[in-house]
Amino acid sequence: MRNFVKLLGIIGLLAACQPNDDLNQTLKSTSESDRSQVTQTSETERLNEWFSARFEEQLQMSPLALTILGRKDRYDQFNEFTEAEEKRQLAWRAATVTELQSQFDYDKLEPEARTSYDLWVYQYEQAAAAQEFMRSDYIFVQMQGAQALLAQFMINYHKVDNESDMVAYNKRIAGVAKGISDLLARAKIHANEGVRPPRFAYEGVVEQATNLVRGAPFTDDNEAAPLWADAQRKISALAEEGKIDEATADALREGTRQALLSHFKPSYAALISWFKADIENTDDIARGVGHLPNGKAFYEYSLKARTTTDLTADQIHDIGLREVERITGEMLAIKSKVGFEGDLQAFFSYLVTNGQFYYLDTDEGRQGYITDTESYYVFIKQQLGNYFGVLPKADLVVKRVESFREQDGAAAHYFPGTPDGSRPGVYYAHLSDMKAMPRYEMEAVAVHEGLPGHHMQISIAQELTTIPLFRTQAGFAAYSEGWGLYAELLAKEMGAYQDSYSDLGRLSGEMWRAVRLVVDTGIHAKGWSEEQAITYFKKKTPIADATARSEVRRYMVWPGQATAYKIGMLKILELRQFAENALGDKFDIRLFHDTILGGGALPLPILEHRVKDWVTSVETGR
Repeated sequence: MRNFVKLLGIIGLLAACQPNDDLNQTLKSTSESDRSQVTQTSETERLNEWFSARFEEQLQMSPLALTILGRKDRYDQFNEFTEAEEKRQLAWRAATVTELQSQFDYDKLEPEARTSYDLWVYQYEQAAAAQEFMRSDYIFVQMQGAQALLAQFMINYHKVDNESDMVAYNKRIAGVAKGISDLLARAKIHANEGVRPPRFAYEGVVEQATNLVRGAPFTDDNEAAPLWADAQRKISALAEEGKIDEATADALREGTRQALLSHFKPSYAALISWFKADIENTDDIARGVGHLPNGKAFYEYSLKARTTTDLTADQIHDIGLREVERITGEMLAIKSKVGFEGDLQAFFSYLVTNGQFYYLDTDEGRQGYITDTESYYVFIKQQLGNYFGVLPKADLVVKRVESFREQDGAAAHYFPGTPDGSRPGVYYAHLSDMKAMPRYEMEAVAVHEGLPGHHMQISIAQELTTIPLFRTQAGFAAYSEGWGLYAELLAKEMGAYQDSYSDLGRLSGEMWRAVRLVVDTGIHAKGWSEEQAITYFKKKTPIADATARSEVRRYMVWPGQATAYKIGMLKILELRQFAENALGDKFDIRLFHDTILGGGALPLPILEHRVKDWVTSVETGR
């Protein structure tokens, strides 16, 4: 799962404000200046320069997005998370689209530039459509909620290379606090309008928030609180490298302590207090968003936004049922191949309960999972050149999820490195419950999150220099998660899953994504209960109880997100089949993959257009 997109959803869409200049006038004056300097350039060159200027304006609205890209401008500032700022940024987007459409001749643009044009307009239209449902979504949830993500940002993204960086870190602690306070104010508004996440989400938010204010300097515990421990590490590293003296180090530590006690603690205390008090207003039995005010329309919007298609809930549900039936047949074939005599449910029970399929639930077992994953990547890297022309430059590391946000059975996920490779991409695994991390699924999960999955797709996008920068940072779940799931199948072509149980693990992962189509739509459009969804999940996959519950609860708080994987994968497979049929002997798998990955993340209709253009160019020899 590409949770980085969730982080950018918080950071990018609710970004910090610009100065109070009139946005239309700012765009107008900038564009006139641009035009006077590029009168001799082509329409495409002129457009790309315009995109460069507009995206820089957009980045400057978000100090956190700048940091994620490895930049240090506005390094001591934080984003604003208010409704007013969200509306300001939408107005800015609208003004840019007006200018784009009035200042550039679409017919004079080169094909890649037309894609950029279409994508810029598409992103605005998506943001505009979301405004109707501004108060329909959940603000704080147990899965990658802001209460954990903002602290994680400070730990993993705010790099400290010198004293001023640490001073900026301490100032940003106050920014985290204000962000939490602003988001809490929005959560209260949503609650007053009848929009509350399920009770288990409240419990998760309280637990994670409490974990962040437990330990020094907040309490007398021997263990340091996560941000205090992070600051201590970063300050100590500066001192050890001789960049600061001990007196400066002490002053920086005191600055961190004061920021945590004066800003961070009060904001998190208020968050915890309100969620504890309001939990009595949540439903005893969790339900989907269909029961909320405007919930049916919100879910249909969510499906369109997540899949980038016009598929309805009923259509997606039916696709899921067909895929579940097909994958079940392949699972039955493997059951027969390994000589298991019982039915499929008995086979699942055998896999879930047999200790040989699991790492030990010890520190050694957890490290074993990480070490085996790292070794597996060595094998995958050896195969990449046969399937891809363009390879990522950024490194990939495997880490256990930080303790303050780790959850039993929660999904593994990927966070990207910087475009220049100074920070590697990270595949994060939840290892608190090793029964949720079977050996036979290790290969497929590693492929999806790392190579040739998210790490390859996102790193290549970030490293592209032939398209505008805004496209290298775009995110569409159907594209990115569809690629991740496609990569799991592609790895079989590359020689992975030599063991039948590992291949079953791959099928289990694909079945998860097919089940998601049924369960997500079942919960939000057909009135399924949490327990009904869990029962269906366990019937169709070899899945641990904790994982099944964690998965279903994820779907309940992220409506529609889980449908993106299979819909995206099916589209990529459809496009590959189209290209193979059209090109015959001219089909080159490396060029096909380079076409899919070489334009950055795209909505599925635009991706389809891109592939068909490539096929035409091969057919005609252009």
